[in-house]
Amino acid sequence: MGQLLAVHNEKLSKQDEIDSVLFHKIDELRAFTQEETKKIKHGCERDIRLVDLRLRSIEKKMWSIAGALTIISIAVSPIGVRFFSLLTPQSTSAMVTAK
Repeated sequence: MGQLLAVHNEKLSKQDEIDSVLFHKIDELRAFTQEETKKIKHGCERDIRLVDLRLRSIEKKMWSIAGALTIISIAVSPIGVRFFSLLTPQSTSAMVTAK
């Protein structure tokens, strides 16, 4: 019976050693995973900021083009021509005739 208990105790102590090694490996893996996750998150945030900046610049160009097209379309429309003709003075021709 003593030998059986000794063998059983030895098996339990070996299992404890194996468990401690496995827990240590799990902790290392968790730390590595967290570090890699932070790197990926940082990279994604950087990419999102770059895309946002690019979209903002495209949006500014789009609004500038839309404004320019609006001004041009108003300028060449009949109402725009009439409006701009009011802003420019009418030149009257004066002729000097000799008598």
